[in-house]
Amino acid sequence: MTASETPIVSPHKFTDAGLATLRTERLTLRPFTPADAPAYLALVSDPSVLRYTDEKPVTTVDEALEILRTRPLRDYALHGFGRMACVHQQSNELIGFCGLKRLEAFNHEVDIGYRFLARYWGLGLASESAAALYAYGKTALQLPRIIGLVIPENTASVRVLSKLGMQREKTRRFPGASCDFDLYV
Repeated sequence: MTASETPIVSPHKFTDAGLATLRTERLTLRPFTPADAPAYLALVSDPSVLRYTDEKPVTTVDEALEILRTRPLRDYALHGFGRMACVHQQSNELIGFCGLKRLEAFNHEVDIGYRFLARYWGLGLASESAAALYAYGKTALQLPRIIGLVIPENTASVRVLSKLGMQREKTRRFPGASCDFDLYV
């Protein structure tokens, strides 16, 4: 399935800040809020979830809140988009994130990224959310180029990028990173 084949199920709804909330078949993709910090902690504290991120786990809700403030909430304010909370529609549980992020260290390229709780791996949710947000970035945001950065050993993430129609362009070292990343476009 390519990004163009995955419909966004409902029309875009916009928050007071002008950020879109999207719905896919199984997920609501909405902007994060500070109130999400307790649920977000599971995404930034589990070593298995962080295995291919080159990030160190955090241990407190306050640390998770600081990450929300300095990453997605900051991105919304600066760029009008960022990583979005992925909420499972059946359970109303925040189970991951997906979205677009402008990477200053990469010539301001826009990266698509995703992360889900381990118990939701293998269900196609990364592909589902990435397809919706990739299409949103190309159409609504009119981004001319979206990249995907992946540690080559993360074959599941490579499959998600491939389903979007992206292909490996080159290998790069992310400034400050301890490993190489493959860059997909």
